[in-house]
Amino acid sequence: MASLAQANLPRAFQRNWWGRVFGLLLVVYVVYAGGQMEISWERVLVGADNAHRFFSRLFPPDFSRWDLLTKGLFESLQIAVLASFLGIVLALPIGLFAARNLMPAWVSWPARALIVTARSFHPVIVAILFVKAVGFGALAGILALTVASVGFIGKLFTEAIEEISAKQVEAVRATGSPFLSVISYGVLPQVFSRFIGFSTYQLDSNLRNSTMVGIVGAGGIGGTLFAAFQRFDYDFVCAILIAIISLIMVGELLAMAVRAIFIDNRTLFDLFRRRDRALRETHLEED
Repeated sequence: MASLAQANLPRAFQRNWWGRVFGLLLVVYVVYAGGQMEISWERVLVGADNAHRFFSRLFPPDFSRWDLLTKGLFESLQIAVLASFLGIVLALPIGLFAARNLMPAWVSWPARALIVTARSFHPVIVAILFVKAVGFGALAGILALTVASVGFIGKLFTEAIEEISAKQVEAVRATGSPFLSVISYGVLPQVFSRFIGFSTYQLDSNLRNSTMVGIVGAGGIGGTLFAAFQRFDYDFVCAILIAIISLIMVGELLAMAVRAIFIDNRTLFDLFRRRDRALRETHLEED
């Protein structure tokens, strides 16, 4: 009887023939796609030799044109901050209208279509369109990254609202509160921390994308980087890349500070005091 019961138990790893067929088809397609893309070991070896020569010309970096470098960095920072602010302001009502647990279908579906449209194209493609529309410069970059921010934050904000507990919303409605009060006291407290996380991530993303849209003429350090590549000025290219990495690191520190202030209810003084305490504890452990 025991052996019969053990035989009827489900196996930990059951055979899935459809999974094996799909895996085999995937391997076959990868091999086929590699052949169609003209990928070969000869090209890899030639590319490695070219990469060695290219990287040897990057160093040492040339920071002598620091005025041009700082101008491009500040412009990229301004593009990212303005686009993030405008995108967040627009994504709040759009994401709210797209939530199916709060809005009727005739309101939520057009809002969802708008979010999908904003997410359909890469920021560089949108930047090209705005460069053609408003001309070269930072305005095109701001508009392009604003569209990207609306698509990203609007989608995540909508999903966060649809996952909230309906009990808190119904409790506020039971008091006879108007719609704005229901949103302020029943919805926003449940999604505020997540929305701060979405916003800080979007700022970090816009910092990176602001350096990229400049390649197509939408302002920022990307235009300076592209011009340096065109002149084969690789030591200045290395300086620009180091500056971009530094900018992203500053953005990460800013995002950490924003999350600590709005989510953990700490001040900037608390952040530095906590860092000093951690350093003192480290030194005590070493001693």
